[in-house]
Amino acid sequence: MIQPKYHVFVCTSCRPNGTQKGFCHSKEAVSIVQRFMEEIEDRDLSNDVMVTITGCFGICDKGPIVVIYPEGSWYGNVTVEDVPEIVESHLEGDKKVERLLI
Repeated sequence: MIQPKYHVFVCTSCRPNGTQKGFCHSKEAVSIVQRFMEEIEDRDLSNDVMVTITGCFGICDKGPIVVIYPEGSWYGNVTVEDVPEIVESHLEGDKKVERLLI
C-alpha cells in the first residue's frame, strides 16, 4: 500500500444513499475534485497525494470545503480556479494558502 504524503478531502455533499446534492455540490465541488486529480496527475504527484470525496463537514456557509492531512489544514470557499495554487503552494511547496484557510 502506498503511504501518501498528503490526503486531500473534498466535500461533495455526498449523502449516505450515494446521491450528491447540497451546498458544496451546487458550488462545483465535483469539478474541484476533478481538477485536483488532473493537477496531481500532471505534476506527477500520484504517489504523494490521495484525494477523497466526503460528505458534509457541517460548515456549509464556508463551502466548498477542502481539508488536507496530515496537518489538518481547512480551506473554505474553494473554487476550481484555486486548485492549482493549492497544489503548487501546499502540496508541492509545503506552504499553506493563507487566504483560503478557515
